[in-house]
Amino acid sequence: MRISFTFGADERAMQGKGASRRLRHAGKVPAILYGAHKEAQNLVLDQQNLLTMIADERFYSSIVRLKIGDSTQEAIIKDVQMHPAKNLVVHVDLQRVVENEKIRIRLPIHFKGESISPGVKTEGGVVSHMRADVEVSCLPKDLPEFLELDLSGMHLNETKFLADVPLPPGLTIPELSQRNAPVASIHAPRAEEPEPVAAEAAAVPVEGAAPAAGAPAAPGAAPAAGAAPAAAEAKKGEDKKEAPAAKKEGGKK
Repeated sequence: MRISFTFGADERAMQGKGASRRLRHAGKVPAILYGAHKEAQNLVLDQQNLLTMIADERFYSSIVRLKIGDSTQEAIIKDVQMHPAKNLVVHVDLQRVVENEKIRIRLPIHFKGESISPGVKTEGGVVSHMRADVEVSCLPKDLPEFLELDLSGMHLNETKFLADVPLPPGLTIPELSQRNAPVASIHAPRAEEPEPVAAEAAAVPVEGAAPAAGAPAAPGAAPAAGAAPAAAEAKKGEDKKEAPAAKKEGGKK
């Protein structure tokens, strides 16, 4: 039986939200250990020790050894609840491991040979990973660290499925009894949509440019360069036309 992590745990007598909150404030993490036809056991784990271990991928796919007082117990991690806003572990679920009973645990899938595959190297494709891990069933002695899928022989528009993942002796994938899900594929890169630069440039007026003939000026916009003198000259011409008419009216009186 491969043991990757060993850490201490204390029994927890107090239960409830208030007790769990006090434990977290003290740098501890409430946990529960169940399985193997025994009663569930409430435990307390160390927060900093846990934060160090959960950063390792193997923590979730390995058998761990708990030291509880004077006894030891092998277990697997079933669930780790994290705080939604802080880097803190809120709760941990562990399942006891018995040597002659099969366990179900999620194993990571490692991919190799992507860059040398014909679909990528000579056909210009890109790789998409649809699955990063899968649940397996096996005896504790047959549990590997990870599963490995070779993509070096894949061509463009090809897909690898769960059934293509090599399994060591004694290992099964329960999901295969229901469906053969895709795991990785090589496809052509998607063409990027052209940016509407020309349309945007035409819609935005250039600073200082005069509006087109007949186009209304924007509200609050400053008059274009040369517009004020032209308006003044036009006003003078109107005054000259009106001057004789005014004079004629004065003569009739």
